[in-house]
Amino acid sequence: MCHTSSVNVSNSRQLWAPAMAQALQEAARAGAQGDVPVGAVVLDSRGQVVSTGRNQREAQGDPLSHAEMEALRSAASALGTWNLSACTLLVTLEPCPMCAGAALSCHIDRIVFGAWDPKMGACGSVWDLPRDPHIGAHPEIVGGFAESDCAAVLNDFFAARRR
Repeated sequence: MCHTSSVNVSNSRQLWAPAMAQALQEAARAGAQGDVPVGAVVLDSRGQVVSTGRNQREAQGDPLSHAEMEALRSAASALGTWNLSACTLLVTLEPCPMCAGAALSCHIDRIVFGAWDPKMGACGSVWDLPRDPHIGAHPEIVGGFAESDCAAVLNDFFAARRR
C-alpha cells in the first residue's frame, strides 16, 4: 500500500478531522439502514462542507449508490458544476475503481480516506488509478487518515452480520 502524500497531514488534521467525523456519522447511518457503513464528505477550497453521502445500495436498490458517488453528485449540484477541481473528497473506506474513476472524472483535487480496502481499493492498495500515468487527472491521495476509527465501523458491522 502506498502511503505517500505531498501535504503535511498533521497540519491538515484540523481541517479533515471534523469532516471525517461527519463521514463516520454518514457511515453509521448507512449501517443502520443495512448498507455497508461507508460515508463521504466533499469540502470546498476553503474547507467548508459542500456535500455528504453514504452507501445507499440496499436502501435505494441502486448498485451505483456508493457514498462517494452520492457525495460527488450532490457536490456538483450544490456548486453548479461537474468540475470539482478545488474540492477534497473524504471517505471512510478507500474508493473502489468506480468511485476512484468518478473522482478522477470530476477532477477532484484530493482524496482522503480512512480504512484501506484490500479487496477493491483503487487508490493505492489493489489498484492505484489516481497515479496511473495514462489518466490525465492526478489528485493528491492521503490514505489511512483516522484509519482505526474507520476500520472499526466496518469491522463491527460485519461482525454483527456474522452473528
